[in-house]
Amino acid sequence: MKLKYIAAVFAVVILPLGAQAQKAAKVTKADAERIVKTIGGDKGKVKIYCDISKLGDEVEQADQKKDSKKVDELSEKMEGMSKQLGPDYVSFVNALQEMNPDSKEAQEIGGVLDALDKQCAK
Repeated sequence: MKLKYIAAVFAVVILPLGAQAQKAAKVTKADAERIVKTIGGDKGKVKIYCDISKLGDEVEQADQKKDSKKVDELSEKMEGMSKQLGPDYVSFVNALQEMNPDSKEAQEIGGVLDALDKQCAK
C-alpha cells in the first residue's frame, strides 16, 4: 500500500479508534521498520495486512461509485482486521494521517512499507 493510500483508506477505519485515543504521536521511519518486522515475521499477520490492502482497494472503488453503504461495510471489516495486527499497528496508521504524504519522512516510511506490500504479491 502506498503511504497516501494508507492514510486515506484508514482515515475511514481508524478515526473512530482515534477518537478513543489521545492525539497520535509522530510516526518515524524506525516505527515503520518495527511494524514491518512485527507483521512481516508472522505469516498470519502478513495475510491480514494483505487482506486489508485488498479491502482498501474495494473501499476506494465503492467510494468512487458513491456507495456509502459498501464503504461502511468494508470499513468495519478493515477496522476489525486492523485490531488483529495489534495496537501498535493501529497507532501507527493513525499517526500516518497526521503526516504530510509528500514529506521526505513520509516517502521514507512508504519505502519501508513497500517490504510488506511485496509480500502480498507472493
